[in-house]
Amino acid sequence: MQENIRQLAAIMFTDIAGYTALMQSDEDQAKTLRKRHRSILENRIRGYHGLILQYYGDGSLSVFGSAIEAVECAVRIQLEMQQSPAIPLRIGLNIGDIVYDDDGIYGDGVNVASRIESMSVPGSVIISEKVYDEIKNHPEYPVVSLGKHKLKNVTRPVEIFALNYSGLVIPDRQELSGKISQELKSIAVLPFVNMSSDRENEYFSDGISEEIINALSRLDGLQVTSRTSAFAFKGKNIDVREIGAQLNVHNVLEGSVRRSGQKIRVTAQLINAGDGYHLWSEVYNRDMEDIFELQDEISRKITQTLREKLSVREREEVLVAAPTQNIDAYNTYLKGKYYWNRWSPEDVGTAIKVFSQAITMQPDFALPYSGLASCYCFLGAINYLPPDEVYPKARENALKAIELDPSKADSHIALAMVHYFFDWDWDAAEACFKKAFELNPGSAEAHNYYSMFLTTLNRSKEALQEALAAHKLDPLAAPVNHNLANAYAQNMQFEEAVKQYQRTLELDANFRTGLYGLGWAYLALGKKTEALDTFQTIYNRLGDELKGTANLAYVHAVSGEQEKALEYLYKLQKRAERDKAISLDMDFAMVYEGFGDYDKVFYYLEKALEKRLGSMVFIMNVHWRNIHKDKRFKKILSQMGLPDIKVSKQ
Repeated sequence: MQENIRQLAAIMFTDIAGYTALMQSDEDQAKTLRKRHRSILENRIRGYHGLILQYYGDGSLSVFGSAIEAVECAVRIQLEMQQSPAIPLRIGLNIGDIVYDDDGIYGDGVNVASRIESMSVPGSVIISEKVYDEIKNHPEYPVVSLGKHKLKNVTRPVEIFALNYSGLVIPDRQELSGKISQELKSIAVLPFVNMSSDRENEYFSDGISEEIINALSRLDGLQVTSRTSAFAFKGKNIDVREIGAQLNVHNVLEGSVRRSGQKIRVTAQLINAGDGYHLWSEVYNRDMEDIFELQDEISRKITQTLREKLSVREREEVLVAAPTQNIDAYNTYLKGKYYWNRWSPEDVGTAIKVFSQAITMQPDFALPYSGLASCYCFLGAINYLPPDEVYPKARENALKAIELDPSKADSHIALAMVHYFFDWDWDAAEACFKKAFELNPGSAEAHNYYSMFLTTLNRSKEALQEALAAHKLDPLAAPVNHNLANAYAQNMQFEEAVKQYQRTLELDANFRTGLYGLGWAYLALGKKTEALDTFQTIYNRLGDELKGTANLAYVHAVSGEQEKALEYLYKLQKRAERDKAISLDMDFAMVYEGFGDYDKVFYYLEKALEKRLGSMVFIMNVHWRNIHKDKRFKKILSQMGLPDIKVSKQ
């Protein structure tokens, strides 16, 4: 009898997808594939100093003394399995302490490896965060994070990664299945339907939905889909099970609102998105002045209904507190939110007017001040208005909102953005973000903006994790998907960035910044033709021969097409003469970087620095990496109070 042997090892599980079904339909073919599977394993694993401990049907369990060798072996196995006759193999890797004897192999490391392999898809290699820690300094093994997951019979969530190696499959996060804990800890609140005769009351039904989202997102242990993704289904007749699948949630709340004068009727139903079963439904008839109590009651009923299944901790305080006793001011505020959520300069301008009206009606009402702060930040970030005009207004209103009601995460996010884009006070910005997370850990907006902020501080891996967290909470929002693509690019995962930019454009084909990002990702991969086509698409859509020229000038410049590059540079100069209110310093810096004229690059960057242009916070972007070695760049970092940068590999 062999005594127990304990060792730290890299553990690899494999299995053939669909093998049981194949055995039933074509037993001879199934046996042929299994024989080929074992032959490849034995040849490859032996070559990388591994040991096959066990075969079980169509699967195998092996161990290695080195994570690097285990990863390299897994890649070679997977690539060989794809040759004819192809074998749909899943592979999972983990590192852990194992114990094995004559009866088998044991240990938490084995359990985790098994769960990870079950989440894999044919053609992919999935690894745990422990394996990633061993290979992260080896650029020849790029990875894509698939986020943290609660695995069955595993106490703590485990972050998993897919090897992003040419020829391997990278699973979409929504494809992940396997042995994940099936706790129903997620919910989407769909926009309540306006059943009133007056269509103008739509802002009111939207407002009720949004307040319930905000209340539920404050609960510990409950994942709540953000407003943008939930509202993507507004006015669409889609089966709730399909909605649950698209949003990756287990529960959906839907309802309707009918308002007549000061009387309101609200219906609400909580549905299991897996089978369409109604967990709870209720009809409420109330007066307008009871609206906040009603929102709180609905939120608490949801929590009570799901608590046993969700293990959500009940909060003693009121979930929806009355922000004002002035119902007319509250209604006006909801109208402002309605326009703010349209995210266009014109609608945001309308929102500013409506929020200001709410403040006139009730000067000590905090929420309209928070709304104004967000509006001014938005207009400054898109360079619609001069930074020194809008950011002081954003700061003033954010501080006023916090003074009146420090419990609202939105106000702290708005102040964080002022510190981030205008003050360049990184410590103050991070403190505001942390406060926002404390107040509302389920805020996709906070995770998304914090990801951008971390990129500015050259904390790229953390930025990617925050971008993934935002995407999990708001999977159908184009800006969130775009920022996730940016985070992949910043981590030099350009193939994954291209895919994510393409997903962004599937959500919104007119999302211009997504097209810009896609063009730059193509450039990073050396695909200049695709980049040029992408930037040309933007130029054509703008319909103004002087707009959208900087990127075209850059591509032609780096392609050695000087005459064409100069043609677009001339158009950029003409636009600067025409549109004097808009600063194009960063555009000129980019173009001259393409020409390799670094003196002019830094001339324009210094001008942008002097003007405190918000876009300067993206100077750490990987697409500026050609100037990162220059001493003048380090001087700019010093002037902005940013940490020195490790030069990115090209």
